[in-house]
Amino acid sequence: MSAIESAVRDRLIHTLRDHHEEIAQNWVRLQIDQEVMVSGIGEEELRREAGQLLSALLAGLESDMAAGRLAAEHTEVRDTITELSLRRARAGATPTATSLAVLSLKEVMLEILQRSTQNARELFEAAVVINRLLDTAGVLSFDTYVASREEIISRQSRQLMELSTPVVRLWRHVLAVPLIGTLDTDRTQVVMESLLQAIQADEAQVAIIDITGVATVDTSVAQHLMQTVAAVRLMGADCVISGIRPPIAQTIAQLGLDLSAITTKATLADALAEAIKITGQARIPTGETVGR
Repeated sequence: MSAIESAVRDRLIHTLRDHHEEIAQNWVRLQIDQEVMVSGIGEEELRREAGQLLSALLAGLESDMAAGRLAAEHTEVRDTITELSLRRARAGATPTATSLAVLSLKEVMLEILQRSTQNARELFEAAVVINRLLDTAGVLSFDTYVASREEIISRQSRQLMELSTPVVRLWRHVLAVPLIGTLDTDRTQVVMESLLQAIQADEAQVAIIDITGVATVDTSVAQHLMQTVAAVRLMGADCVISGIRPPIAQTIAQLGLDLSAITTKATLADALAEAIKITGQARIPTGETVGR
């Protein structure tokens, strides 16, 4: 670190210490004036964020780490900016508004520095350090926001897939998965995981995969089904596929896929009858009910 940068950092450290409350208050006021507040984030929350971020920046500047690396590598600075961005993402703020809010702290800090020195060279060097520090902080806040939203979308997508592929208990030791719509790799994985867990939990002997609601079956879909059947068998249960309509049967035949090793039935009712035969149950046992 050069002597000039060291002197500038010392001035910034003293500024953050001596004017902590003023900087925080001015930054909050600037955000309110720029209308970056969103529902769920009130003025008190902005004040708390300001106090945390300024304290983290002070700790970062007091370290030997270069200003341009603080946001990415200094633990307290990085964690504070990350938490700020996540809170605003959950509250519905845009990533642009979040990063601009962080960047607006430049204006506040430079305004206070101008009051403490009239030396143009010192102000320029201070602006360079502040820019290095807060530019990377603004980028981190944007990246964190985008990553968190992608995670939320991915989690919600998976939850929707789980809801669209329920595992239903039809009979004692008999489970069914009614599939509707398009069957792809991700959805097949969810089906397989849910079905295998249910087989273990219910000690199921037969699993019925009903594809009445599946619009089309191609090579990929058929392979996914065969993989699921293989996994069910590894769990010690039998697997029956129902709902194979004439167009789907014709498509499978044209594709040359061999499903001869898999038990298939035209309807779910036929598959249930086959399952009862496999399990050796002639009636509903006492205390048991069909379905859940």
